[in-house]
Amino acid sequence: MGESLLPGSFMTETRHSAVCRALLLSGAAWLSLACAGAANAQQSLVNIPPVPVVSAAPSDGLGDEGYYLEADLLIRDEQAEKMTARGSVEARYQGRTLRADEVVYDSKTGAVVANGHVQMINPDGTAEFADHLEVDKDMKAGFARNFAARLDQNMKLAAVTAVRRNENIQELNQAIYTPCEVCAEKPNPTWSVQADKIVQDKARQLVYYKNAVIRLWGAPVLYMPLFWHPDPQAKRSSGFLAPKITASNGRGLSYDQPYYYVISPSSDVVLAPQINSKVNPFLNVNYRKRFFSGIVEARGGFTYDKDFDNRGDRFGQSTARSYILAKGKFDIDEKWKWGFSAERVSDAVLFDKYKINDVYQQRGLFTSDDRRLVSQLYTTRQDERSWLSVSAVSVQGLRVVGLNATTGTANAFENSGAFPLIGPLVEGRWEPSTPVLGGRLRLQGTGVMLNRSESQYGEAPYFLPSYKGRGGVDSSRATLQGDWRTSAIIGNGLKVSPFAQARADAYAIKTYVTPEAAALGDETKQNYTRALGVGGVDFSLPFYKPLSGGGSVVLEPLAQVAIGSESSRVPTVVARNGTTQYLYNEDSQTLEFDETNLFQANKSPGFDLYEGGQRLNVGGRATVNLSKGRGGSILVGRSFRTKFDPLLPARAGLQSRSSDWVVAATATPVAGITGFVRTRLDAQTQEIHRIETGVNASTARGWAVVRYLKDELDTNGNRQESLEAIAELKLTKKWSLTALGSRDMVSDLWRRRDLGVAYQDDCIRIDVIYQQEDRYASTASGIRLQPDRTVVFRLTLATLGDTGY
Repeated sequence: MGESLLPGSFMTETRHSAVCRALLLSGAAWLSLACAGAANAQQSLVNIPPVPVVSAAPSDGLGDEGYYLEADLLIRDEQAEKMTARGSVEARYQGRTLRADEVVYDSKTGAVVANGHVQMINPDGTAEFADHLEVDKDMKAGFARNFAARLDQNMKLAAVTAVRRNENIQELNQAIYTPCEVCAEKPNPTWSVQADKIVQDKARQLVYYKNAVIRLWGAPVLYMPLFWHPDPQAKRSSGFLAPKITASNGRGLSYDQPYYYVISPSSDVVLAPQINSKVNPFLNVNYRKRFFSGIVEARGGFTYDKDFDNRGDRFGQSTARSYILAKGKFDIDEKWKWGFSAERVSDAVLFDKYKINDVYQQRGLFTSDDRRLVSQLYTTRQDERSWLSVSAVSVQGLRVVGLNATTGTANAFENSGAFPLIGPLVEGRWEPSTPVLGGRLRLQGTGVMLNRSESQYGEAPYFLPSYKGRGGVDSSRATLQGDWRTSAIIGNGLKVSPFAQARADAYAIKTYVTPEAAALGDETKQNYTRALGVGGVDFSLPFYKPLSGGGSVVLEPLAQVAIGSESSRVPTVVARNGTTQYLYNEDSQTLEFDETNLFQANKSPGFDLYEGGQRLNVGGRATVNLSKGRGGSILVGRSFRTKFDPLLPARAGLQSRSSDWVVAATATPVAGITGFVRTRLDAQTQEIHRIETGVNASTARGWAVVRYLKDELDTNGNRQESLEAIAELKLTKKWSLTALGSRDMVSDLWRRRDLGVAYQDDCIRIDVIYQQEDRYASTASGIRLQPDRTVVFRLTLATLGDTGY
């Protein structure tokens, strides 16, 4: 016996409704399949309807368990135990909305069938569509015909059929996927993926593809009869990652295929074999392990092969070649931590030859310099008032030394035995919680031991034959230091900041002494102590003026008066070359005079060299702030001292009674363009001794970065002059040119040149780039400067990430 309700009727209930709940919750299951299989078949994307507009649910007072059902006709067939909603069916439950021409619920089996223009709109705005939809009572199995979906990030999916075989296995048949715009005028998306079948296996956390084809503008570009990848819905799942293809003169054609393997919930590893056409394969490994108190990450690589240069010429004996880049950091408690880094490589140019990226990064307390590897072990303690660190550091040098710009050859790579083994290095500081004499007091203590296996004076830049292969300079230093500073505002804004500093150093130095040096009285072991101090006052008087059109101008005279002990260097002679003697100096060789240390009482970056005496540091700063982000600033200053100071390095421009001028300026004349300059000018002639300048520009048509550096004499005693530039210019809305250049103006050659063309729209970016990098390489005839040429094709697909091609 059937019962027909009036047309246009609706009903709402707060008790259980198998029809609404089963069917509406099934939408989540179909969306799960659509997201996991997002890729693929022969259903037309043009016919996918737009996301339907859902009006606000009636204010009927239903809770989370309530439902709403409306149809033109509701039929209850008590004999068949079925209920049918027919004509403009709409149901709502827990934020989901179902629409269909007809919905039939079988109360005996619990199965639900929806027919005709089936639409499922989810709370997040995504939607699924089908002509026919079936689910069982437990929503473990189901079927949909002419299935389609609109997902997040404009993703679209269509399939002839969608089958949910059980709670773990779901499949799409004859499917197609794209995140690109599709319409009647543009039926072929920029890119799409099609497959005869896509199967999601939740138990194995994998998605399988059969006969998959990647298409660009409708044209097939890659066919894969069978492949699989981790299920995107799984937090972590083993599987193949995106491959990387490169071509170079040295390795030929290279194919990198990383595989991600989940070892446990807290550890995983990526195995990435690199297959090369000209040289043996190279295996890269990246292992990660998370502990309760910290994490360990270790990268490494290995091959067994001969050496080869940038041209692909192989030479020498086959041997094991490898590297390791590892780090770890752990919490002992809330204040104490410990960590380590391990960085080593068998060949100085191995990273360049095999194109291994992200090498010179900070993996501990100390950062790796360019072409230097740092291994370290450390522990630290920190609270609100104090800091303590104990560490040991070892350095491997990979730089080329002894260059000959005329012949393009070099003597050798750096000798790592000439670098000191640093350890232990102890650094600590403490500040009392209350002011001392009305100011801030800071106490510091440091201690370090340095040990070398070979003398640095037998290596670059000294190359003293009598020290080659001899024992290096070993030393120990202990330092105690106290700093006090306060400040006060006087009158109409004069800021007065008195300061004082006291320091005590103790050294123990051991060095190799040649017979000639011994005859002059040099000793292999020497101890040295000294006491240093300085006191002074900083003055600052800013003048502020608002501008009528918005913005402001600030003029600020600056001055510092400092009186202290005389400048000091450790007077221990550690090497001699004829009449030239080299004094001990481990940590203060990189002294540069610029705006960052103009108003520091001691401009030395380390402890071994100390700037002292009576001096006056003066300068002026002007800052202009305008509307729309425009403005600029400039700082000009110099230092005066009572007498010539021969202990300071001549190249720094600080020895004379009147120092060089330092100038630093930035300017933003219009929004999107910023320039800067940092320079040091001769005190008498205003000739430029050092300059670093650049411009950053960004507009709707592109962007550019330019950098220029000139240094008459750097910290290694060499002249530097270089120009670097990188830019992208948009030719049209979708096409652009990219360029990068790095020129060594001292050697008169281009270190690197890149030129590329790029296409980009809403769902794809294609880059074709030619790269040439001139770098030193090991060859059969020695270390030579050679070009390393590469053509890169990079494809970036929206929602799928950068493939690395």
